[in-house]
Amino acid sequence: MTIRRKPFGRTLCAMITPFTEAGALDLEGAGRLADRLVAGGCDGLVLSGTTGESPTTTDSEKADLIAAVREAVGDRAALVAGVGTADTRHTAEGARAAEKAGADGVLVVTPYYSRPPQEALEAHFRQVADASGLPVMLYDIPGRTGTRIEPETMIRLAEHPRIVAVKDCSYDFLGTQKVLAATELAYYAGCDEHVLALYAVGAAGCVSTVANAVPGRIAAVLDAFDAGDTARAAELQLGVTPLIEAMMDAGLPGTVTAKALLGRLGLPAGPVRPPLLPAGRETADALAALYERLVAP
Repeated sequence: MTIRRKPFGRTLCAMITPFTEAGALDLEGAGRLADRLVAGGCDGLVLSGTTGESPTTTDSEKADLIAAVREAVGDRAALVAGVGTADTRHTAEGARAAEKAGADGVLVVTPYYSRPPQEALEAHFRQVADASGLPVMLYDIPGRTGTRIEPETMIRLAEHPRIVAVKDCSYDFLGTQKVLAATELAYYAGCDEHVLALYAVGAAGCVSTVANAVPGRIAAVLDAFDAGDTARAAELQLGVTPLIEAMMDAGLPGTVTAKALLGRLGLPAGPVRPPLLPAGRETADALAALYERLVAP
């Protein structure tokens, strides 16, 4: 199989955005968390994505977060900044601001609510890619946006020199393979249960929410595969599956469960911002118990 380039690294964490107990942006905590994630095995961080509560952080907070995390990790990890909105002009402005703040790339989600047709989607992404000098990771997550980036559209967009990657939450494994076969786009599994499966057919890596808590475990899955030990890679993927299910498929957003678990571990997290509500004590207890079983020697 052709080795696919990894423009933003291999093991990326969809980092939460820490807040103080009063709900303000916790830049010191963000720097400490970012340093822990990189030390734990992440060579890329996605800031202000879904897990980073992008809908409820301001443009200035997003820029401040990039600057603080860059100061904390230096050049040890690529920083991909979520800038996607439902407004093409606003998204283009966000891409320029992310470039100025020190990001290495931008994550651009499909515009939501208005449900643009494929021709409009293509024009949107091209306009955003033209707005700055940063490489673009497209974010295909139709379960949240209501609109899929169809494989044929993705193949056309791959012709743009700055559209280089995809965060794949499409749950269309066949469609993803079609694009992998036809383009040089670097695919990143955006669903933790797909980390190994997508990597095995040529993805560049993953953008993991669960890595907020166990960065080393997610990196180890890909390490084993790269070493040719596919049985060990499968064992590690299955071993982390209970935590993946508890964090990502238990009826709560990953932001909520990640912050609940990090809080229990004494790591920077803080509250979620409304309209999200914090996890209950029972959920936090269960997450902490799963974490202890996973990391126990």
